[in-house]
Amino acid sequence: MSSLMEAVRGGQTAEAVGLLDGLTDSERRAFLPELKALRKELRKAPWEEPSRRAYPALHAAGAACETGAAAAAIWIAGTDMRWSQSSPALLIHILGDRDTEWLADVTHRLAGRPASAGVPYELMAGLVRLSGCPVPTTDAYVRGWVEQTGHLWQRGDTLLDRLRKDPHLAELVAAVFETEDIGSPLEWSSTEGPNNWVDALAQLTAEGVLDRKRTVDACVARLLRGGTTLDNRVFLRVLKALALTREEERERIADWSALASDAVSVVASHAQSVLGSLALDGELTSRRLAEMSDAVLFRPEKKLVRAQLVLLGKVLARDASAADEVLPALAQVFGHEDAEVQERALKLVERHLKKVGSTEVRAELAAAADQLIPALRARAVETLGAAPVTAAATVYEEMLPPSPEGTRLLSAPESAVELAEELGALLAAQGDVAAFERALDGLVRHAYRDRDGLLEALVPVVARRWWRSDDPENARRADNHFSSTHRTFGSAESALDLLLATLQDKVRTVTLYEGAQHTHLSRECGHSSLARTFDSRVWEVAYRLRAEPMPFLLSTPSWGTGLLEPDELVDRLGTYRSLGARVAAADFAQALLRVRREDRAAAAAAAARAQALGTKEGTRLALWLTSESPALPLSRRRTFGARVAVELGELLDLQEDFFPAEFRALGRPVTTHGGSYYCHHWNQDMQRHWLAILPERRELVAARLLRDVSSVALDDTRSAAAVLPLLAESGGVAGQATHLCVAYGLGARHPEGRLAAVDALLVLATREQLDAARLGTDLGELVRSGAVKPSRLAESVRTGAATGANATIWGILRHTLSALLADLDGDAKPAHARALGDLLAVAAECAERSGARGDLPYLAQTAARGGSSRLVAQARRLRSALVAEVAA
Repeated sequence: MSSLMEAVRGGQTAEAVGLLDGLTDSERRAFLPELKALRKELRKAPWEEPSRRAYPALHAAGAACETGAAAAAIWIAGTDMRWSQSSPALLIHILGDRDTEWLADVTHRLAGRPASAGVPYELMAGLVRLSGCPVPTTDAYVRGWVEQTGHLWQRGDTLLDRLRKDPHLAELVAAVFETEDIGSPLEWSSTEGPNNWVDALAQLTAEGVLDRKRTVDACVARLLRGGTTLDNRVFLRVLKALALTREEERERIADWSALASDAVSVVASHAQSVLGSLALDGELTSRRLAEMSDAVLFRPEKKLVRAQLVLLGKVLARDASAADEVLPALAQVFGHEDAEVQERALKLVERHLKKVGSTEVRAELAAAADQLIPALRARAVETLGAAPVTAAATVYEEMLPPSPEGTRLLSAPESAVELAEELGALLAAQGDVAAFERALDGLVRHAYRDRDGLLEALVPVVARRWWRSDDPENARRADNHFSSTHRTFGSAESALDLLLATLQDKVRTVTLYEGAQHTHLSRECGHSSLARTFDSRVWEVAYRLRAEPMPFLLSTPSWGTGLLEPDELVDRLGTYRSLGARVAAADFAQALLRVRREDRAAAAAAAARAQALGTKEGTRLALWLTSESPALPLSRRRTFGARVAVELGELLDLQEDFFPAEFRALGRPVTTHGGSYYCHHWNQDMQRHWLAILPERRELVAARLLRDVSSVALDDTRSAAAVLPLLAESGGVAGQATHLCVAYGLGARHPEGRLAAVDALLVLATREQLDAARLGTDLGELVRSGAVKPSRLAESVRTGAATGANATIWGILRHTLSALLADLDGDAKPAHARALGDLLAVAAECAERSGARGDLPYLAQTAARGGSSRLVAQARRLRSALVAEVAA
């Protein structure tokens, strides 16, 4: 071994570099094969391997020996040496004797790599100084410049001082405005003054170091281009710090209009204020104001819409001639989702209508009045000359979405190759119940028909699985993994891994047998009974794949919800009898839980066929189909602080002896005490599979999921509400637990959780399974306890009403408001009082649109309060809607 390679392997960087000094290019290139071989060797070495200490010396030696610019840049930026590379100063020393054109080439190649490549800024900047090349303005270089310049506290100067001395300031600042997602390093300092990027850029512009027009134009252009919320916030701060003159604002009217129309809310608000100031000073034409109003009033942000209405009111008060141009923009506000905004627009039109000289404008406004809610439209008939409200127009029709149609499961793939393709897709991304059940049944069928053909088709699928290695030690680890993970599956993917590893002989038969006999070894938790049922079925399938393959699964559902048609199960039992195949206990138990029994006529007909089979399983199925329909267990509510939970009594029909032990836990009581709240069932994609275990008894699943779902409102978790639409689409009575799950979802912290709850609510309403009184009462209780915030609930019910379900939402809110308004009838002010106005606003709108009438307890007392707060105003509005006379 040469002295150089000995120094590199020993991690002696300085000695290795010294040995390379004075060598010619050809002499250096001669070392490259050995250096590359060492690099390949180190890539395979474990992280703690002592040989990895060679990396810094290897990094430096390779940079010195690569004589091509492209090859040198690739070596220097190698990802395998990123965490153990030599210092930028040493690399600059090594490369310092190269030709300036070569150095410039390397510099720009390094700067052209993505910022994630981690090329040190100090290296790129040092090479720029050495080569004298133009400064790169790539993402990596600019990001490195911003971070490095902003963090050099040890020099004792300020950011402003460092920027003043930078010879490339103008080029790099211009590039900052072109760099995406640069807001975070620009905003890292929350202090004001010379160490703040925003203040420093404004000061340099004021001093003339930066060209003012170029900087302002770049800042406005960046805001027009958009980007992340943080980028918009930072560059808006820069724009404000530049303190544009009125002339500069006037020159960019088109830009302000575009920003007010399309930019994010905070930027649009600033552009709106600039245009408003120009309009009030008479420096914005009526046509420009109308165009800008058309765009702003179309935006969903109520704050912007209200601000624009205020601006239009001020302009019309000062300039009556603007009415013909400006008032038509208000026509679109008549169709706004918020009735309060509609009323503001109507008042503005009523106040300034006399200033309109054009009959076309009056006719346009009168025609647009059709979009107003009934109470406002009645006013528009008198003030705008709108068409009278006919009796037919007052007849309300509830618009609920169509009931979701069930998805029929396709039969298992006919070929092993097709099955392998579906398995690969399923392992790459979590699929639904239908995809999993098809794959499960397909594995069983093809293992029975042609095991060798199945194994050949699965080669590309299992090639990259973690347990696939032929190393005996890895096989032992794989077997230990499956036998020591409490024998429970955290995901459908892990369940499929067990089956595939079983087919590849990576799991011992004794492990499979023990798993099939005694599934769970873990602590009890709220999900244990559901998880045990799912897991025991998978372990049984795995054991039978090894010991006694089955022709197919009896429990494969007919529908995506998990429901199994009774005639199909009878046919499968008949095939088992003709083949002489032994029925698997867990498979048959799952089939019984899934078989449809709500259709009593179809169940009775299938029971007669099952009895005629003359088998033990046929007789058992016949008894199951002809037994009473599934009933809800006894239930009671319990409260724990802000959390409301449901306890269920036992169900004896699910504890019959013919059910395996792991299945009988489904019929045992569900309590809120005992067991462990912290469990390993963290993957909430499993919830859909748990629902498919009991497709006609969703209440049993809902009670076990209630604590998870409640966390979206109480603990601000994100994904637990995703199960709610599936819960609503499931079968069986929707009882206390199901409605409480929906109630918690309507108060979820994150918008996607609230949308899922609204979807569930509408599905239940469409299927006539929604108990509006129960849900409304639950919501009132949860708001009073603090579990659900009224503002979040208001957003949810407003979304539900926007679909056309006004009567449904009103039917819920009338019970919620009865409880919440009662709290106002006293001296103490409840915590939810401030946000109650939002709920009243949605309730008033629903009552107005649906024509609801009647009395609401405590509403009159609230409406009779003094003042003009939103709470009082909306209470009066709701009271007026409920007592309004029905049109003749």
